[in-house]
Amino acid sequence: MAHSLSAKKRSRQNLKRRRINRARKSMVKTQVKRFEEAVRESDPAKVEQEYRLAQKKLDKVASTSTMHKRTAARIKSRLARRMNALKAKST
Repeated sequence: MAHSLSAKKRSRQNLKRRRINRARKSMVKTQVKRFEEAVRESDPAKVEQEYRLAQKKLDKVASTSTMHKRTAARIKSRLARRMNALKAKST
């Protein structure tokens, strides 16, 4: 348990930041799941729309300290590969 005032404040800040970070990561995971669902349905238009939304959310989370920029880039790259493979297969 924190004893000094600054340690107590830091503890409160950490709890608040943890809630925010968990919410952001959950939002990203949900969007990635929606993208994967669209890939399973094999609907290229819906996949592209979900990819754009996932990309937007990943960029937003990476701009804060919640997720590293390169982690977000790696996830976006993997999603793009899946989207392009689906487009190539449907064409």
